[in-house]
Amino acid sequence: MKYLLKNGTVVSGSSSEQLDVLTEDEKIIKVARDIQDEEATVIDVTGKLLFPGFIDGHTHFDLEVAGTVTADDFETGTRAAILGGTTFVIDYASQDKGGHTLKEGLERWHQKADGKCSCDYSFHMSIVEWNDRTEQEVQDMIDAGITSFKLYMTYPAMIVNDRDLYKILKKLGQCGCFAGVHCENAGVIDALIDDAHKEGRFGPENHPLVRPDTMEAEAVHRLLVIAKEADAPVMVVHLTNQKAYEEVIAARKNGQTIYAETCPQYLLLDDSVYSKPDFQGAVYVCAPPIRKKEDQECLWKALADGEIQTVATDQCSFTLAQKALGKDDFTKIPGGLPGVQTRGTLLYTYGVETGKITREQMCALLSENPARLYGVYPRKGVIRPGSDADIVVLDPEEKSVISAKTHAYNTDNNPFEGFELHCGIDKVFLRGHLAVTGGKIAEEKLGTFIPREKNRFQERNINEKTN
Repeated sequence: MKYLLKNGTVVSGSSSEQLDVLTEDEKIIKVARDIQDEEATVIDVTGKLLFPGFIDGHTHFDLEVAGTVTADDFETGTRAAILGGTTFVIDYASQDKGGHTLKEGLERWHQKADGKCSCDYSFHMSIVEWNDRTEQEVQDMIDAGITSFKLYMTYPAMIVNDRDLYKILKKLGQCGCFAGVHCENAGVIDALIDDAHKEGRFGPENHPLVRPDTMEAEAVHRLLVIAKEADAPVMVVHLTNQKAYEEVIAARKNGQTIYAETCPQYLLLDDSVYSKPDFQGAVYVCAPPIRKKEDQECLWKALADGEIQTVATDQCSFTLAQKALGKDDFTKIPGGLPGVQTRGTLLYTYGVETGKITREQMCALLSENPARLYGVYPRKGVIRPGSDADIVVLDPEEKSVISAKTHAYNTDNNPFEGFELHCGIDKVFLRGHLAVTGGKIAEEKLGTFIPREKNRFQERNINEKTN
């Protein structure tokens, strides 16, 4: 099947230009002015912006959390993703503690995802137990196309101690890979939770108080000191605040290779949401918590300066009934938010439209940079001949309001309820298939597992400004 997209504006990480795009089967075969092809189905995209398919490097579908399972599995989650212009997600597979292997974790996630996805997908591998067998399995993961990993500095079921953190980072660095790390000081957080309970504080307004920005910044600092000793690059995932960000910048000035990711909730929401009446603050419980307005300003500037490499979602959705598991104790509220359907439109509306970032920077953050970081560039992340025909047709004139009544998640709440959108996702092509048209699913479950190569972001200067 051939498609010819006429008269649209093709956006890359460095430029925007009115060009036609010709696709055949799964690939882009030509990008130029005034393409003519009598065999192609012509689609007029005048006035529309053509972005490479968005890549979300941080999702949690079909995940067991706090005695329940996320509301969205790979079927419903990736359907919402493709509707939002995301053509490729990287979810977190995990080893289990108690002598389990990385291979077992990978097989389990394949069982969850294979045959169910409406966008392409891959996995990071979470390492929660380090021993000789796990060390040997790292190469097995790489051979299977899993070239990025995840480490936790919190959560009893996932946490690794500093000794193992050093050993894992050193091994990954020697293999040319890196880990994304969840940075919070687990011990101090536990002590602050104990204090809250002793004082009779059990509501969701206490969530940001027991997981303060200082304890994220401390963990980021400790991670980066350990990473330097291990001579290994790392990714700080879901960066939320200025104190933690300053630790990243200081380490870079010291010569370290540090990548950083943030999420829409940290750019657009502030910690006042936890004080909403009638337990509504529970909707926003996630870790690390949503921070203060001044932290938003810091993160937006970091995006504009090219110091944060990507905006992911940390998609991890729950219904109100699931959130109510913590009605009597905020520490039992399942932590996480939905986000894959609205990431692109929120970033365009509140970033590009307001002048905080350019549309080229948006393309770098959502497409090009994650493609490089996660080893799928130039197959994905760019509109050029030879690349997968993953194309988002964004209509800058469409307007809508986010609502749980109309979103595609399997949830009855949305953290961005009532947010106005000054754009819409008109069409989405996934490897040359018209998956979304008129903002509705045209064909689902087209997704396939994508084996990945190693990080290629080192081909660019991480401090390079994206113009």
